[in-house]
Amino acid sequence: MIIGIIGGTGFYETRLLDQEHERNISTPYGQVGLKMGSYKGREVAFLARHGAGHTVPPHLVNYRANIWALREIGATKVIATAAVGSLQKDLKPGDVVLVDQFLDFTKSRPQTFFEGNESGVLHVDVTEPYCPSLRREIGQAAARIQVSLHDGGTYVCTEGPRYETPAEIRMFRSLGGDVVGMTSVPEVVLAREAALCYATIALVTNYAAGIATRPLSHQEVLAAMDSAQGMLNQIVLSVLEDVSESRPCGCPRAALELGSLGNAGQKS
Repeated sequence: MIIGIIGGTGFYETRLLDQEHERNISTPYGQVGLKMGSYKGREVAFLARHGAGHTVPPHLVNYRANIWALREIGATKVIATAAVGSLQKDLKPGDVVLVDQFLDFTKSRPQTFFEGNESGVLHVDVTEPYCPSLRREIGQAAARIQVSLHDGGTYVCTEGPRYETPAEIRMFRSLGGDVVGMTSVPEVVLAREAALCYATIALVTNYAAGIATRPLSHQEVLAAMDSAQGMLNQIVLSVLEDVSESRPCGCPRAALELGSLGNAGQKS
């Protein structure tokens, strides 16, 4: 069993793997660099979503290549981290949210592996986009180390790389959004198509525009992530210690109508 970890903003290295080594994976969408290693006998593959030093903006992340690479090396469960802004006063900077739904406001990103012809067409079900069983395991792992988190929340995904306007934030709140970020979609959708168990640990780094009392800045986000790095590592380590190989959720069967990724990724 291999566990994939996707590090978001401010989470560019694991600092937790034994026998760490780099591995490059070829995919139909390009090369992906992974850091492979182990933790207490558990195989782990780490991927920095934005590249080392945050060199790739959210709208240009090669989401299809990243998810394909994790599936290619045999990962079955994927834990992602994400920095988010809060839309709710009771979700304070420093809080951790285990999101369970999303609202998609992205505009230009490829959203599927299945683009017709040889690859087929898949209308994947996203009733439970974030794996309920992996979310439960993360919640239990956080409780073991006495880290409190908000179990459930709606992630509003925007295109970026700009921050949102106060008017947009008011709209997102009225639609039921809880946190806002720029990366969960299409990552979660592609993981679903690839039949991976996928969950996001979202760290609130700031209040969103119109709620915050000062202009937003990327440095503020990085500073908040740096302060929370130890806590996020603790949660991930706790999950790795006890995560089950079983997958009682519906994730393994998400793409059954087409059998598997099969010919996905071929040119149409």
